Amino acid sequence: MSERGAAIPGLEQEPRQRPQAKPRQTPRAKPQETPEQTPEQSSDAGAVVADGRSLRRTGLLVTLVLGGLTATPPLAMDMYLPALPEVTEALHAPAATVQLTLTACLAGMALGQLVVGPMSDRWGRRRPLLVGLAVYIVATALCTLAPDVAFLIAFRLAQGLAGAAGIVIARAVVRDLYDGVAMARFFSTLMLVSGVAPIVAPLIGGQILRVTDWRGVFALLTVVSVLLAALVWAKLPETLAPAQRHGGGVGEALRTLRGLLADRVFTGYVLTGGFAFAALFAYIAASPFVIQKIYGASPQTFSLLFGLNSVGLIVVSQINGKVLVGRVRLDKVLAVGLATVILAATSLLLMSTGALGEVGLAPVAAGLFVLMSAMSITLPNAQTLALMRVRHTAGSASALLGTSSFLIGAIASPLVGVAGEHTAVPMALVQLTAALVALACFVGMCRPWHTPAGGSEPESPEEGN
Repeated sequence: MSERGAAIPGLEQEPRQRPQAKPRQTPRAKPQETPEQTPEQSSDAGAVVADGRSLRRTGLLVTLVLGGLTATPPLAMDMYLPALPEVTEALHAPAATVQLTLTACLAGMALGQLVVGPMSDRWGRRRPLLVGLAVYIVATALCTLAPDVAFLIAFRLAQGLAGAAGIVIARAVVRDLYDGVAMARFFSTLMLVSGVAPIVAPLIGGQILRVTDWRGVFALLTVVSVLLAALVWAKLPETLAPAQRHGGGVGEALRTLRGLLADRVFTGYVLTGGFAFAALFAYIAASPFVIQKIYGASPQTFSLLFGLNSVGLIVVSQINGKVLVGRVRLDKVLAVGLATVILAATSLLLMSTGALGEVGLAPVAAGLFVLMSAMSITLPNAQTLALMRVRHTAGSASALLGTSSFLIGAIASPLVGVAGEHTAVPMALVQLTAALVALACFVGMCRPWHTPAGGSEPESPEEGN
């Protein structure tokens, strides 16, 4: 994978500075002026550069590792869904209480990113990631042994908090390794790997329940996470050089986050992606009731349509990465994606209100397919344009991207059920509102017509801190 524009931002400066240390003018002054650049740390920085170049040459391995990191926490959500009724019976808990195990995991994934992101900017990517994976393994194993629903909720919260490390650091590693068009292409490829998880997870969970109980789901997740941790330990080196790391404690982390949010364009892309994700979350939360309760489809038909929508997302993401990116401005592709989501949500709203007369399942399924497919040119490009604004705080920037998406999505998803299970109007209304707000943030805050031809040029908002 030899992208000419793919460079670890700022890392190449370390090897170039070493030859300049040879002049005899002030041989001892340089180490005193920059104490971070001891001989050991300079060699570490050179090793990071070499590792980054090696990783880019082994693109398939990087894609599988980073895709596994981003897919494992969603696997923990979706694989567990078929087991919910059994958990309710086995732990003698009401369904509403068992649903809190999903909420706890989702909240953990949202909040954990705010903690892990700044940590990875301070200590590098590798150590926080390995610690997070270790805690994730322990928490998942404890879910297998949970004696009652209260313990299961607590362990699921810990599982989400630790699983956030994989999500946030995977994006930060992509920012370390790639830039511009190369980064957009890699995000589209990453969606191919992580997009398979929603398709296979419920199927795997259902098959596990044929031979064992709900605890077997968490046992398999434990084994998968152990294998992934071993792969990361062996094959994923550090990608952030010591010279690019940030010292300080909680106060410094908060100042970094505040500096990122002070960049209007960066915040605009974060909100654009977050509200677009809310439209996607509305689909995930409401589609089982819309397709099965309102249109009378069987669970098998719902699973088939869910899988088709995920396939559409994957296919269009590959069109985005291999055809559009590099030929069309990223902000134009993002605008087309938002416009398509708005059109699909508008059609769904018109169908659900009866403005188009009586419609069957097929038109509604087609509208959902278009909406889901458009997400694959909306979400990765919004993330890419946001991360192009930063150079040295990719972990914190990735944390803001992830946390905002999960929190906005978590707020939007309960709204789809405010009118009960027998109307699709709330789902379509939430989707349309979220997409319109995303477009307003994109146009009003990002102002893409002011940016150079490539899209959003980095302005390094953290430098002002």
